[in-house]
Amino acid sequence: MQQNNNSSKSELCKTDISQMLEVSDVVQEGKGQKSFFFRHSIDYKPGQFLMVWIPGIDEKPMAVSYHIKKEFAFTSQSIGKFTNALDKFKKGDKLGIRGPYGNSFSIRPNACVVAGGVGLSSVSTLIDALKNPLTVYGARSKEHLIYLKRYKNKNMIITTDDGSFGRKGFTTDVLKEVLAQNKKIKIVYTCGPEIMMKKVFEICQRHKIECEASLERYMACAFGICGKCMINDKICCIDGPIFNSKQLSKMTDFGNFARLKSGRKVTIKEYHSRHS
Repeated sequence: MQQNNNSSKSELCKTDISQMLEVSDVVQEGKGQKSFFFRHSIDYKPGQFLMVWIPGIDEKPMAVSYHIKKEFAFTSQSIGKFTNALDKFKKGDKLGIRGPYGNSFSIRPNACVVAGGVGLSSVSTLIDALKNPLTVYGARSKEHLIYLKRYKNKNMIITTDDGSFGRKGFTTDVLKEVLAQNKKIKIVYTCGPEIMMKKVFEICQRHKIECEASLERYMACAFGICGKCMINDKICCIDGPIFNSKQLSKMTDFGNFARLKSGRKVTIKEYHSRHS
């Protein structure tokens, strides 16, 4: 796909070849978590992702976590070789960016958003697009929470595993309470650890409420060629990463299995222990 020559230099065009873009700002969000900003416009919908390339290291998918007319950002958590290398990037450095790719969340009223850890970055632009959604957000501890100032005045319930901020406990416990008490909620959006999302989906099923989940798999190409991000018969990078209740109900891999860089199918636990 060729770049549109009529586009301004500030616009990131949809292309399958990375464009080297200058980092305009770096913001520390939480422990080991940073947002990288770029002064470029992108044609983007909440839920889609970018491929981020560090020459000589690797290329990884990243959710767009901030999006305004002429600026966007993604948020990374340092957990492995690629993200640890990314953590060293500063304002003025350049990263390879291509995309956005994938499908997007629906935008519907009477919504609840459930996010765990850095998974909040995958639903942050969705929260911005929705009309006063209830957000349930959890992390291990206060130091791992992100965007607290950003969503200070939002309708948000925060949980931490250790009780160091907000309610002590899990997002799924809060969701059970919310759905039992609030009959106006018609859809739940979720992103975070897959074990959490599986429980969110099961809770929604019991309450007969629609659920949309943003799934994470090893994405090498982002346009459906390599097949490493397969989930049953779906290709995460082009059929997803957003899947609805009907699709999730047919995915026996959801919450159970994923594929490594080699393409070998392993348990979700092994996948997350080796994929970073």
